[in-house]
Amino acid sequence: MKDVSELETALGHTFSDRSILREALTHSSYAAEHPGSGHYERFEFLGDAVLQLAVTEYLFATYPDLPEGEMAKIRAASVSGVELTAVARSLGLGDHLLLGRGEESSGGRDKDSILADGMEALLAAIHLDAGYPVARGIILELWEERIRAKASNPGNRDYKTRLQEHLAPDQVRPEYIVEGAGPDHGRTFTARVMIDGRERGRGEGRSKKEAEQAAARDALESLGAR
Repeated sequence: MKDVSELETALGHTFSDRSILREALTHSSYAAEHPGSGHYERFEFLGDAVLQLAVTEYLFATYPDLPEGEMAKIRAASVSGVELTAVARSLGLGDHLLLGRGEESSGGRDKDSILADGMEALLAAIHLDAGYPVARGIILELWEERIRAKASNPGNRDYKTRLQEHLAPDQVRPEYIVEGAGPDHGRTFTARVMIDGRERGRGEGRSKKEAEQAAARDALESLGAR
């Protein structure tokens, strides 16, 4: 685990209570190996709500002519596991997580599902440490460009559609293979996208749909179409 001051610099926020930050960076696998340690699962719940509210307020204020249904679609795309993972990677969040030995050895620091959950937990920690206005400001700093891109170019919201359109001239259709793992309350899914019998993309998510979108995005990158 790196010095958290690097993460604070990337966020633009110095924590008054480092114990909140530590818990938000602690995966359940680490807590299981260190009795008495808290972990970030409850933080995820709060962080998701804080992110949803900040994005909702931004859409409501910035796009007064957008109908409710369209705003809901843009919000859903903006707060998806794909976007959470991308923001987490931009901050180098994986380097700061406390993981158990098993997760560490299996590459947990770069797992999409862990990064997405950790990002939600981090947002909750900011909210608990400094209040919603500060958390909202940081969220908009990290997400505004992403939200605007989705609002201005709806095609960017759906990687599966974009992949299908990219392959259409060759009359090829992608095939998705999805597998789930973990308990019902914390199930994660891994999707592989096959093109002409060859795996061209892989992704993780907290739902089958999210995993397929992540796999399609990976496939587009591998095909040089993103």
